[in-house]
Amino acid sequence: MTAENIQTAEIPAKPQNPPKKFALITNFNITEKANTAMNVAERLLRGGGEVMVAAFNRDKINRLHRSRRDLTYLPLDVIYATADIVVVLGGDGTILEAARRASSRGTPILGINMGRVGYMAELEPDELKLIPEVLAGNFSIEERSMLSVERVSGQKHTIAYALNDAVISGGSIARIVDLELYEEESFVAKYRADGLIVATPTGSTAYSMSAGGPIVDPRMACFCVTPICPHAMSARPLIFSDSARLSIKNICQREKMLYLTLDGRTNLELALGDVVNITKAERSARLVSLKKNNFYNKVHKKLHIYD
Repeated sequence: MTAENIQTAEIPAKPQNPPKKFALITNFNITEKANTAMNVAERLLRGGGEVMVAAFNRDKINRLHRSRRDLTYLPLDVIYATADIVVVLGGDGTILEAARRASSRGTPILGINMGRVGYMAELEPDELKLIPEVLAGNFSIEERSMLSVERVSGQKHTIAYALNDAVISGGSIARIVDLELYEEESFVAKYRADGLIVATPTGSTAYSMSAGGPIVDPRMACFCVTPICPHAMSARPLIFSDSARLSIKNICQREKMLYLTLDGRTNLELALGDVVNITKAERSARLVSLKKNNFYNKVHKKLHIYD
């Protein structure tokens, strides 16, 4: 089946209640991003939307675009709490961070690619003409599963969330580590590797893919566990149902401390004997979809794996 055949089978976008309040998130220190953000803001304002920007960006915006009194400046947490849609201009890292913040309230994210790959972005900068479709409610929402990650260190429990992946490794310097993987209370495997990745289907095209893991359709209800540079020919990526409860135990005696990294941002230390429990989170990331551009078309376009 060709990419063209797949595209024609895409389900049309379902109309939503027209959104009114838009959070605008980008790095206003970068002129190109700031200018594109103001272009987006003007299109939203012309359509009757309210555009909210973090208050700490007011001076940056005024230096580039004089006084913008048509924007609403609020604390960042207030913006995320009140927006109908969060519009994010940046690369995948920026969109990931915004999606994690918005997931606690179920607020949809519209990503506009201002990075290199922009795999999670829905629009490119030359596609801003589609903004009125958002104002009219002519879009659908893609639900993306997330990980709930619990670090158990003695009596201390720490819970965090990830949209892409949770990675356990020796840190910034590549070192061989020893880990045990369990599903519920059943032993699965012992790994001697540079680390271990647990990825959602969304995260399957990120670090997990680079480490040799499979590309997984985000509609699949699963997790992917991928060892990083394993020191055994038999160590291969494993797919688990997203109803599974995975546990990874640090049994590495050579390293004083291992590290748990979530979506490439949050870092937590793991001492010998510490356990990381991973389950499907109750919350999910919600991505705005405007185009007939399904998962496999995007894989082809962004990753060029079929060329």
